[in-house]
Amino acid sequence: MSADRDVAVLGVGTSDYGAFQHRRVESLAWEAVTEAIGDAEIDPLDIDAIIVGTVFGPPGVATRIQRGLGLPGIPMWTIENACASGTAAYHEAVEAVRVGRFDCVLVLGVDQMSTLFTGAIVPEATDPEGAASLPLPGLYALQAQRYIGQYGVTPEQLAAVAVKNKTNGLDNPRAHLRMGAPTIEEVLGSRAIAEPLTFLQCCPTTDGAGAAVIGRPRARHRDVKVLSSAMVSGALWDHGSKHVWGFDCVARAADKAFTAAGISPKDIDVMEVHDAFTIGEITTLEALGVAELGEGAQMAPSGYTARTGPQPVNPSGGLLSRGHPLGATGTAQLAEIVWQLRGDAGPRQVAKHETGVVETMGGGAAGMDGNACVISVLRR
Repeated sequence: MSADRDVAVLGVGTSDYGAFQHRRVESLAWEAVTEAIGDAEIDPLDIDAIIVGTVFGPPGVATRIQRGLGLPGIPMWTIENACASGTAAYHEAVEAVRVGRFDCVLVLGVDQMSTLFTGAIVPEATDPEGAASLPLPGLYALQAQRYIGQYGVTPEQLAAVAVKNKTNGLDNPRAHLRMGAPTIEEVLGSRAIAEPLTFLQCCPTTDGAGAAVIGRPRARHRDVKVLSSAMVSGALWDHGSKHVWGFDCVARAADKAFTAAGISPKDIDVMEVHDAFTIGEITTLEALGVAELGEGAQMAPSGYTARTGPQPVNPSGGLLSRGHPLGATGTAQLAEIVWQLRGDAGPRQVAKHETGVVETMGGGAAGMDGNACVISVLRR
């Protein structure tokens, strides 16, 4: 096996995001892959392997996608790591190219949620949360309640995250929700989901796909270099733990990713983070080290994480606008950061765009601080 090699994202692509009950899930994948291959300017026959991230894809969906692409016979496998499935697939592709196992890997994230759920994802019945009928909105609400008690986070600060990300989403033509920029009052006045989270503070149930071509950097191309990619699995957690659920999982991945990349959190120019619920963005920024513990709630209201702020977060609109097609979320985040670093994000473009970060945290298994977290640092 060869020594470590430089790795780059050669091309990205996505489908639109929304509720597409009458489309085949494979068609969403083909849409994303076609764009990614064209963006990479490669011959499809250059692809050495395909790695698919999906949570609720039907059995054999990756094989049917491969068949439709006309790429049978090359290695292909599927990864399920909750919401981090797409970025876990990306992480494995990066590692495969880095060590010389493959030269060019196609990564795909895809899920079609609207045909499976009409509301929150049903929790696993064998877990205590499932037995107590506590879906993820309730778990995140408990996060928020603990933060309110510990740090005095206000409902207005939580709502400011939704206002920021939904305003950003207005400029994302592929986003699921583009209903207008709400006010703080409108966010707080939307129907209650799980106290203190309201409807406009929760991501929608979404269908979609995202793809990326991973390979070695090429001369005279607009490839985006992967400085690091770190993946960690969950560790034991209970309500007596020092931090809220999910915090430590993200913090462990961040330490590995930033150390490997040789950067500090303050070096990041633009971020796409896992904001399935407003409190999620707040705790993630603290776990990343962008904000001090207890100060993450001030980032959106102050304008610090606005698209025009010092460190923009979720210029795409995040999960709160784009939606959350579980397996495709990480690859959607990756596509946005690649577009941002290239200067191709159109009206969403941030001013400073040298270094970007993708963070995806998947969770759900009881007694763990998350199923997995993937964080990647990229540079143009």
